[in-house]
Amino acid sequence: MTVFAPLLATAPLLPAAAPAAGEALRVGQALPSMPGLGGTLAALAIVVALILGLAWLLKRLPGAGLRPLPGLRVVASLAVGPRERVVIVDCGGQQLLLGVTSHTVNLLHSLPEPLLDTPSQAGFAELLARLKSRDSA
Repeated sequence: MTVFAPLLATAPLLPAAAPAAGEALRVGQALPSMPGLGGTLAALAIVVALILGLAWLLKRLPGAGLRPLPGLRVVASLAVGPRERVVIVDCGGQQLLLGVTSHTVNLLHSLPEPLLDTPSQAGFAELLARLKSRDSA
């Protein structure tokens, strides 16, 4: 006991943050109060407005990739490997045959006259009927 006596004499018995003898510590007293329903709705409105604002800005930026460029569209595409494709692109009425890999895009051939006509925009009902007839055959 004589070895630990100096340590016990210098160490405080109670932590420094302990309440005084007359004060009682209530549960949850040290926690910050939660925002009410109005604060929660205001925070939600700010987040939704931020998302809509960024979406609007992204659509307005040139080259964002969300809207197709006028006069440039992919007519046909064929996968020739896991990351390689051969693509026919219509650029201002002229069709180009492109080889597309994960690293490069190469011009394979410039077609003097259109090889493929413009694909028609089929409606959902027409596509569904075509798929049903193919499955039943």
